[in-house]
Amino acid sequence: MQNGSISVEKAVESLRLLPYENIGFARVDHQRYLNRGFPEVIYCPGKTREQVVAIFSRLAASGGTVLATRAEPPVFEAVRAVYPEVEYHDVARALVLRGDSEPKPVGYVAVVSAGTADLPVAEEAALTAELIGSHVERLFDVGVAGIHRLIDNWHVLSKARVIVVVAGMEGALASVVGGLATCPVIAVPTSVGYGANFGGLAPLLTMLNSCASGVAVVNIDNGYGAGHMAAQINRVGEGAG
Repeated sequence: MQNGSISVEKAVESLRLLPYENIGFARVDHQRYLNRGFPEVIYCPGKTREQVVAIFSRLAASGGTVLATRAEPPVFEAVRAVYPEVEYHDVARALVLRGDSEPKPVGYVAVVSAGTADLPVAEEAALTAELIGSHVERLFDVGVAGIHRLIDNWHVLSKARVIVVVAGMEGALASVVGGLATCPVIAVPTSVGYGANFGGLAPLLTMLNSCASGVAVVNIDNGYGAGHMAAQINRVGEGAG
């Protein structure tokens, strides 16, 4: 750069990687951070350990935070062999390599789960929102089967800028929270439930048909998508856009 903070060669190399880097089996999107405020995220299922490590390495080279979702322990071990400092969040099933700088946490996102079985998806949402720069408060196991648990803890949710509601079974919790909340609610149906849950289709339809205003719905088990959207809404509220 003109002020000499980086060399011409380094600047040219950085520009060469935009908008993406072709590594043969994948095109790593280095421009995602400029477009969305957070680097590309690695979805691990369907990829070999070697492919995950290769993509992880290219993202890490840019100096930003790297997040890999739905990572099983063998994938963690493969990445840790190259990056010993990588974190494994076992409930969320996520790998995190902290970048050179992280956004300062702002605002307040609340992540609510109906039951303990919903925790993997809820933790994925909470971790994602935190990495993108949100203060996150967790409120777990407050489903409609014991609605007093939600009411007793409403003070946790009442000041949130956005609430993520994670529920399986029939998915009614999102409508209940939506009827009480004064902020946007992002509903996440999970594949938790008995046969008529249809792998998450039942709560998905319940949430889509909610009569509560201000409830939006992401796909089944998509904690990452909900957490990312919640963080963006929260940061817009902060003026961090």
